[in-house]
Formats: sequence, C-alpha cells, structure tokens
Amino acid sequence: MSFTALLQSLPIPIIQAPMVGASSDGLAISVSKGGGLGFLAAGAMAAAEIGPAVAAMRSATDAPFGVNLLMAPAVAPDPLDVARALDRLAVWYGELGLPTPAPPNIFAPDFEAQLEALTAVTPPVASFAFGVLNGQQVEALHRAGSYVVGTATTVAEARAWADAGADGICAQGMEAGGHRGHFLEDVDASLIGTMALIRTVRAAVDLPVIAAGGIMDGHGVAAALALGAEAVQMGTAFLLADEAVTSLPWRRAIAGAGDDPTRLTRAFTGRHARGIQNRFMREMQSIQNEVPDYPVQNRLTQPLRLAAAVADDPDMISLWAGQGVALAPTGAAADLLRQWWAEAGDAARGVVARYGRGSQS
Repeated sequence: MSFTALLQSLPIPIIQAPMVGASSDGLAISVSKGGGLGFLAAGAMAAAEIGPAVAAMRSATDAPFGVNLLMAPAVAPDPLDVARALDRLAVWYGELGLPTPAPPNIFAPDFEAQLEALTAVTPPVASFAFGVLNGQQVEALHRAGSYVVGTATTVAEARAWADAGADGICAQGMEAGGHRGHFLEDVDASLIGTMALIRTVRAAVDLPVIAAGGIMDGHGVAAALALGAEAVQMGTAFLLADEAVTSLPWRRAIAGAGDDPTRLTRAFTGRHARGIQNRFMREMQSIQNEVPDYPVQNRLTQPLRLAAAVADDPDMISLWAGQGVALAPTGAAADLLRQWWAEAGDAARGVVARYGRGSQS
C-alpha cells in the first residue's frame, strides 16, 4: 500500500496534529478509532519512552496512527548566554514566588536516540518537523515499515523532503498554531498561507500533501481538499476536545480568545511559534530576538510555564493556538471528526448547488 492509498483508505481524511503539552495518547487513539489518523506527540519523550508509548497505541487500536518527532539540534550553549537568559527570566520566576533555576545540563532529548527508538518500533507513519532527514534515515524507516512525512513551510522545504525520499508532505501554512517548522529560510521568508502552499507544493513535488494551518471546521476541510490536499491536519481545532490535555488556564484563554488574538513569538522557546498573545509575549517582544535559540530558551522557561499552569496564571503560559482559534469546539474527538466531515460534505454540495449548474447556450 502506498502512503496515498493509506490516506485514501481513511474513513475521514482528517489528521490530528501532534501537539506537545496538549495532545495525549488518548486523543490520538480516539481520532484513529473515529476514522481519522491520530498522532502521538513524541517530541519531548526520552528515547526509552517511545517504544512503550507506541506499544500502548497498538494495543488500543488496529487503526493506523502516527508518531511525530521534533528535530531539536544537539547544543552546548555558552554558559554566559544561559546565565544572561536566566537573568531575563528572574523577574518572571519571582512573580510566582520561585527562585531562578540553576542552569540545566540537558536542553532537549537526544534526537538521534529518539529516531533510533522510533525506527525500531515501526509506527505506521513517522513525521518530523524543524529539519529534514537524510536519505539513509528515511530508507531505514522504510525498511522498518514506516511511511515518512516531512513538515514543510515552503516549496523549497517540500522539495528537500522529496529529495530525501519522504512519502508525503505536511504543508504548514502561516496560520498554524504552535512552532513554525521552517528550516531552510528565516521565519519571515517562510510565512506562506495554507491555501497558496497547498497548490504550490502540489505543483512542485509528486507526493501527497497534507494541509495544515487555520483549518477549524468542515468548511476548511472541504476547501483544502478542493485545492488538492489528500488530507488535512487539524491541531487548534482539537485543543478543547474532551481527550486533549490542554491545561485549564489554556482552555479558558481559548474560550475567551475573541477575534484574531494570535501572534508569533520566540520569547518562550527561542523558535517562532504562534499563540494567543499574553503579557509575557507583549513584555518580551522587544527583546525576543536576544533570547537563546531553541531548545535552550524552551528548556529555561519550562519550569516557569509549568508553575504558571499550576498557579492558574495564563500570562506566563505558552498558549499555542492557530488563527481561527475562536472557532475551536468542545466535545469528544470522534464526535468532532464526524461533525467536521458532515460539514465538509454539506459545504461541497452547497458550492455545487450554487455554482455547478453550468451555462445554457
């Protein structure tokens, strides 16, 4: 079976985006059981945790699922840079009554070890963001029995993944919530809208395209499929699902987000990401380009964000969300899938009814 055939075999061509901190194995299982393709967000897992997590997915469902890794670079930052970064954060930790943490020794899981563990347990689909695998790594996943999907924010990145041997492209538009997946150009050169990206990637590479970014309901699903996507990936739309592990202050921020509340920031993690604007983003905006690159800043703010969630303070949490977040619904994931797919059908039929009559001569 080809990857295109796998996507076409899904009863509902909707993929649940892997979202560290929000999507759980329970959400992924519910989506796969419901007819979509659930994804386990393994980016923050230690290599030893990946095997048991995939085994648990397999024991819970016979349906296909995916596992996502973030290609975090191995880093050895200058201790002075780390000290300066912690000094900037000291006032924020102080607001929560916490001492500034000591400089950590490890900033992110070992990606090479994660990849080795993932290859060994052969999930049906393996996806990646923040970079591109080499051909040998892709071939190892293929030999093990996994399809490979690469995240691309530009046509050039899609071509890079195609050259590496990927089976599909997740085309991440600028509307998407959470971290940007760009890796060839800077963020400003990589902010392509989802609609344009679907069409240009389809024209450039002979691979199935998964559309991601700003797709919040069945109307967005129908539009992306009409533009040539084989499937759509929805993340923000699942943030209020019953099975999501979104924190309570995060959920309340989404529920009260209002119109156009999201902005890009690198203040939380050292890598540009889209979220609901809060006080931390506003007050750090003028110095956000001074913070260490991902994953260093991400590691330095982790205790702050965890403590803020416990303290029910949304102003120091990374409230990742995409454009259209005000449309995020509540309910069980399987019910949401069915609702969106019914809406997509209604939307497509509505277009035909309005404009598909043709001309009479």
